[in-house]
Parts: sequence; structure tokens; C-alpha cells
Amino acid sequence: MPVKIRLTRRGRKKQPFYHIVVADSRAPRDGKYIEKLGMYDPTTKPATIDLDFDKALDWVQKGAQPTDTCRAILSYKGVMLKKHLQEGVRKNALTQEEADKKFNDWLTDKEQKIRAEREAELNKLKKAEEEQLEAEKKVNEERAEELAKRNAEQAQEEKAEEQPAESAEEGGQKAEDTGESAGEEQAEAQAKAKEESETQAEEKKEESEASAEEQAGGQKEEDAGGQEDSEKKE
Repeated sequence: MPVKIRLTRRGRKKQPFYHIVVADSRAPRDGKYIEKLGMYDPTTKPATIDLDFDKALDWVQKGAQPTDTCRAILSYKGVMLKKHLQEGVRKNALTQEEADKKFNDWLTDKEQKIRAEREAELNKLKKAEEEQLEAEKKVNEERAEELAKRNAEQAQEEKAEEQPAESAEEGGQKAEDTGESAGEEQAEAQAKAKEESETQAEEKKEESEASAEEQAGGQKEEDAGGQEDSEKKE
């Protein structure tokens, strides 16, 4: 029967991952399979590939045909190169040591490239995160400046509203003080006028008493003189 190496879908909606399986080409995509070779997760950066290298190589050498995606995965992991080198060894085109050396050199170079790609992706993500943090910081600073400006304007408005009230209070207090001063001056003037009128009344009283005493003294003298004349006449 025709055998294929292909992917079968697993995971949740919008969060897929795939099993790399060996299955009959006539079976449904997510149906029954012969053997599981590994797992492929395209949602991570870079994509995660977990593959049983020896099993995959064995099935490829047996004639299992990978799909396009699985062929790219097997080439990425070096399975297809290993198959090609082993065919060269089988045809005596090169020795096993030469094939192993070529494969190990390729594998070392591939691992370096993968590491460089992973570091570049991590640096890219880190840079994007720093830019996002910088943008958020800038937005927060702008918001803080706007808030401070708004608070300053509000404080100025409150101060402007308080100044007329304070001026009115000061004017009222001043008018009240002026009224109190005027009232005190008026009271002092009234008291002084009352005192003067009392003094004048006392002076008039003393003058009237003095004039009454003078009149009484003159009358007594006249009475005494009349009495003396009458005695003389007698």
C-alpha cells in the first residue's frame, strides 16, 4: 500500500500543532496512522520541531513519500541529506566516514544558523518590547504633563475666583471698620456735646444762684436801712 509521511492536526481552535505521522495515503488527514515520528508546532518563533531522526530516516529509506510540508521539515532536520549520503555510500561513491563527516559538518553549520536565527528573533522581540515600553513611557509622560497642566489651570481658576471673594470680604471688613470708627466718633461727639451742655447748665445754675444770693443780700440791706430810719424817726 502507498505510505506517506504527513501531518495530522491537533490542538484547539486558532492554536494548532501537528503530529508527524506515517499513514496510509487513503486514510483521512486526522484519522488512523501507522506510526508517530514527532511533533511540529508552527505557532512558536521559530517553529518547534521534535522529530525521531532514526525512525524518519528508516521510513524514508523504505520508500515512504513525505508531503511538501513534511519534506521541508525532514530537510530542515537533515533526514533527506542523510538519505542522500547513505545512497552514495551504498553505491560506493564515498565512504561511511566521509558521509558522516559531511553530515556532521552540515549539522554543525545548521545548528549555528538556527542559533543565530533564534538569537535574531529574540533580539527582535526584545527590541519590539523596548520600543513598546518606550512608547508607553512617552504616552504616560504626555498624560502626566497634560494632567499637571490641567491641574495648574484649575488652580489658577480657583485662585481667580477666590480673589474677588477676598476683595469683597476685605471691602466689607473695611466698610465695617469705617462704620465702627464713624460710630465711635459720633458717640464721642455726642458725649462731648452732652458734657458741654451739662457744664453750661451747671454754670448757668451757679450764675442764677449767685444772682439770687446777691438779690437776697440787697433786700436785706434795704430792710435793715428802712428799720434804722424808722427808729430814728421815733
